[in-house]
Amino acid sequence: MKLYEVKENERKSLIDQLVAVWESSVRETHLFLSEEEIQRIKTYVPYALNGVTHLIVAEREPECPVAFMGVEGQRLEMLFLSPDKRGAGLGRKLLEYGIKHYGIQEVTVNEQNPQAVGFYEHMGFETYKRTEVDEEGGPYPLLYMRLV
Repeated sequence: MKLYEVKENERKSLIDQLVAVWESSVRETHLFLSEEEIQRIKTYVPYALNGVTHLIVAEREPECPVAFMGVEGQRLEMLFLSPDKRGAGLGRKLLEYGIKHYGIQEVTVNEQNPQAVGFYEHMGFETYKRTEVDEEGGPYPLLYMRLV
């Protein structure tokens, strides 16, 4: 598995594939979202991918991404894996890479995604703050976690 940071001028060619990874991942893990919500959020994903400072992609074959993460400052902004790659250590590999190379110290996770919460706890993160709604005011509680 190859991990690499995608340069800003190279992102456009990968956006559709990364959105597909995002969507398949969300459908597997964000069971609390309606179809309407998934489609609504999906329209913002390309902007998020283009706007994050560091976009790291994992690919099995050249130009065939199977996972990605976005890092802003010392915060993990996004981490999504193709469903068939979950449970094989790729999320751990990406997060450890981000901690080592980008100094990741914090992450925000949907409380309604217990698998993600458990993953980050297993990786050494603890919740320090909780909100009842997400950043857009939606009914999705967020947990703010930091590496201890």
